[in-house]
Amino acid sequence: MRLGLFMMPLHDPRREYHQVLNEDREAILLAEELGYDEAWVGEHYACKTEPIADPLQFMATLAPLTKRIIFGSAVLNLPQHHPAQVAGNVAQFDHLVNGRYVMGVGPGGLGSDFELFETLDKNRTEMMQESIEIVHKIWASDPPYRIHGKYWNVVVDKQVQLHLGVGPMLKPYQRPYPPLAVSAMSPYSSTARVAGERGWGLISANFTPSNQALTHWQAYCEGAEHAGRRPDRADWRVARSILCCESDAESSEYLADEASSYAWYYSYLRENLRTFNMTKIFKSDQNMPDEQLTVPRMLDMMVISGGPRRVLDKLVALVDELGWFGTLLVTHKDWDNPLVHRNSMRLIAERVLPRLTQHVSALAAAE
Repeated sequence: MRLGLFMMPLHDPRREYHQVLNEDREAILLAEELGYDEAWVGEHYACKTEPIADPLQFMATLAPLTKRIIFGSAVLNLPQHHPAQVAGNVAQFDHLVNGRYVMGVGPGGLGSDFELFETLDKNRTEMMQESIEIVHKIWASDPPYRIHGKYWNVVVDKQVQLHLGVGPMLKPYQRPYPPLAVSAMSPYSSTARVAGERGWGLISANFTPSNQALTHWQAYCEGAEHAGRRPDRADWRVARSILCCESDAESSEYLADEASSYAWYYSYLRENLRTFNMTKIFKSDQNMPDEQLTVPRMLDMMVISGGPRRVLDKLVALVDELGWFGTLLVTHKDWDNPLVHRNSMRLIAERVLPRLTQHVSALAAAE
């Protein structure tokens, strides 16, 4: 099993911006040091709580400081950008990291960004799919470009001067293009089904209970079957909130603090998604009333915590429930106690993952 770090990122908006940027960079460098395979970074513009506007720019600062970790955009919100801009930026970044990149894309996920980019009342899923098609056409062809869509056009025709190198658009390091992945939140996600149809990778969000994450894979398989594809569990990434401490007692003591970054994380998400009547994402039972969706209950449902032995047991149970998947993504939290968070990352990599990998390998071999 592969191990990754997933950061929205989410921070206390009262903190200084340069401090959280440095913290996020430190977390990825620690992941590289500990042997994590991937690092995923999100994109949000109109939000001080989720403060990275351009994940490619942010991750590019880490390119010369890392050698093995694969970067993922989590995600590029395609309706918010012209496809030509996406094609150029991604191609450049892919070269900067020598192909250590997975192109995570999505239809957008923050209401303030929807308003900012005037996509609130648009079919964002349709826009995402059109953008991907246009980007791939750009990478698969040379000028003149005459690509016309419902939402965007890409035309470089009369101004082409090939003898001067004017007109061609950048192609990525990976050919024909970087692998794609999309994230899924809602039960039986339509995005997951599209991913199965198209053969893209799938990421199940960490703020949905495990029984809902299972519906993501079911939707993915339905999409793959519809398109005549064979789904590969190695392409499935499952994100989880994990707190691994030296002992069960240390973990319980930390999570009992209502001011912990884990409690704050789920409180923020609950209030944010409640605005859009999307609290179903958090519920293991869709009949659960919203008033029962307390932060302690969310922590109990969606945080895998304890000492290394207990965390391993819970992850084994998760794999047995979902079936094996290719990559476990550990969700980054605000480092209210840096020692606790750094140690958790280390314990997961050194004392949990090796034995979890043995279990997953046995399940995969038995198929």
